[in-house]
Amino acid sequence: MDVHLKDETVWLTQAQMVELFQRDKRTVSEHIRNVFKEGELFEEAVVRKSRTTASDGKSYRMNFYNLDVIISVGYRVKSQRGTQFRIWATTILKDHLVRGYSLNQRRLAEKGVEDVRQILSLLAGTLESHNLVSD
Repeated sequence: MDVHLKDETVWLTQAQMVELFQRDKRTVSEHIRNVFKEGELFEEAVVRKSRTTASDGKSYRMNFYNLDVIISVGYRVKSQRGTQFRIWATTILKDHLVRGYSLNQRRLAEKGVEDVRQILSLLAGTLESHNLVSD
């Protein structure tokens, strides 16, 4: 699956969510619509329109939905893949809450040492500002 990473979030089309959660287009569309109708998310904040070239060679303007929408749909959809997604997402969230941070090994390897230095600097500043570190 071709996943777009832009502005520190993941973006998928409705068709990609259909593939990800293994549900039909109508079901995914209904869940997306309900996410907005119920006020869980605001469409203008989480949807981007972008041109993309389809397999037929034509250019189409499509909606791309950010990670917030993907997670919301993932927690609503009933399918085996939806269940797997919820288990994965809950594990990540629980791990983050228990540790106080999350670590993406693949992204760390891609971004390199500079990100680690920035994180450690931020952490040191936070600890010092809360008087949690002694000289």
